[in-house]
Amino acid sequence: MWWAQRHLRAALSLAAVSARSATTEVAARRGLSAWPAPQEPGMEYQDAVRMLNTLQTNASYLEQVKRQRSDPQSQLEAMERYLARSGLQVEDLDRLNIIHVTGTKGKGSTCAFTEHILRNYGLKTGFFSSPHLVQVRERIRINGQPISPELFTKHFWRLYHRLEETKDSSCVSMPAYFRFLTLMAFHVFLQEKVDLAVVEVGIGGAYDCTNIIRKPVVCGVSSLGIDHTSLLGDTMEKIAWQKGGIFKHGIPAFTVLQPEGPLAVLRDRAQQISCPLYLCPPLEALEEGAPPLILGLEGEHQRSNAALALQLAHCWLQHHNNQDIQELKMSRPSVRWQLPLAPVFQPTSHMRHGLRDTEWPGRTQVLLRGPLTWYLDGAHTTSSIQACVRWYRQALQRRERPSGGPEVRVLLFNSTGDRDPAALLKLLQPCRFDYAVFCPNLTEVSSTGSADQQNFTVTLDQVLLRCLQHQQHWNCLGEEQDSSDLWSSPNLEPSGPTSLLLAPHSPHPCSASSLVFSCISHALQWISQGRDPIFQPPSPPRGLLAHPVANSGATVLREAAAIQVLVTGSLHLVGGVLKLLEPSMSQ
Repeated sequence: MWWAQRHLRAALSLAAVSARSATTEVAARRGLSAWPAPQEPGMEYQDAVRMLNTLQTNASYLEQVKRQRSDPQSQLEAMERYLARSGLQVEDLDRLNIIHVTGTKGKGSTCAFTEHILRNYGLKTGFFSSPHLVQVRERIRINGQPISPELFTKHFWRLYHRLEETKDSSCVSMPAYFRFLTLMAFHVFLQEKVDLAVVEVGIGGAYDCTNIIRKPVVCGVSSLGIDHTSLLGDTMEKIAWQKGGIFKHGIPAFTVLQPEGPLAVLRDRAQQISCPLYLCPPLEALEEGAPPLILGLEGEHQRSNAALALQLAHCWLQHHNNQDIQELKMSRPSVRWQLPLAPVFQPTSHMRHGLRDTEWPGRTQVLLRGPLTWYLDGAHTTSSIQACVRWYRQALQRRERPSGGPEVRVLLFNSTGDRDPAALLKLLQPCRFDYAVFCPNLTEVSSTGSADQQNFTVTLDQVLLRCLQHQQHWNCLGEEQDSSDLWSSPNLEPSGPTSLLLAPHSPHPCSASSLVFSCISHALQWISQGRDPIFQPPSPPRGLLAHPVANSGATVLREAAAIQVLVTGSLHLVGGVLKLLEPSMSQ
């Protein structure tokens, strides 16, 4: 293992030097106090995004947030001051008819289902989500489509100049990145006169800047799990307390079935402020006596998200049509969970079509490209990785078996933040990958990429070191069990000639089949070997095949009848992959 570490560090050194200089150049630009701010008519989209990037949250801000967790009111008051300086009051947000959604897993998919259902009724929808995959304007959508570069640019500079004009010595002139985008989304939705806005919480709920929303129409809590522990707490109960912070007095809220402890916390939070909280029946209850519901998003776990979306949309429609929500009040409590059950109703044709036609890139997404099949899922918690593994293995079972050559399975992985990569990688082992590939969430090792994917919160050295640590975790997992244990699985047949993947004198298949690349582009070049009909880079970078496994693996990949690639661990990684595999997303 030490040999592989030393060899990979040497192979990455040239690329690292190149990228470090590019990052330093951009960071220097970030520090300029006199950034040019041309007048609105001449603004370019990338100029707006570069200026937005100067507001990216840094480590010191995160430390400040952790110190202020005991005083959430001060954070929300600061957000309200920014809102007022931007020309709005909290009461103005009531006109947006907001659906506010939090959770650990599936809150974005739930929002996507909900938005598409209500758009099917002919309503003009706004949708605020995070993070973005390819372009930052994906975070603010009108009728399901990212706002145009022109609209983004116009609203960005209008808000930016307004905040500059209203600053004084007693306040910070600009909010941080996510706060700014939240403010901007509110302005866009109000000026575009949407009928409703689906708003996804950023992190947590109680302290999230979206929680300045005082009168949503309805709130939702998707599945809970362990994530963002440094901000939200290290137990499910602490995290549930944070998520329940979006509950409002008298505003109906819905949650899916949770573990007993977190569900009790949500119930207590709701009771303390007289928020009527309801437990969603499983999707099967709404399908009874009717054809099965077809979901546009793959994976069994999406059924829970769809069940929550149906309740949110149903409740919003009742409110919109001025119907008294007696149906909710009459619901019987569940004896076991001590929560009233949400109503069982027959989904309308609009609801059915909305669920069927929902698209949400980067979540259980499949791209078929000649011999390559790309499976993209931004899972980044233990429970979401488990769901991802189930989806991936089921998809492999359904595929057409290759004839005329071996099948090769590749994992492309990265993990960021305070997540435990060893725990996530251990859950991925049953997929029996022939290769594990690790790279940072950098599309290229230069500054020529889009400003939408620049990240100033970490240095290049940090992300490269983390990738090497991921590889070390993967290698250690391989050393914990022998080959027969590692590749055993009751549901999947052997995937290919793993003996061809072993580096000289390496007894561990997991160790032998791991590689680190300095950027996503280099990783995709090696995995695809020029066989993806759309991703066709000009030429491989110098030193790409310097490692023995890279050399032998390139031959295996070129001769494989089928290559099954799972990309997971980070939505930002998935976004970088989509940027290269789907150029239309950058247009």
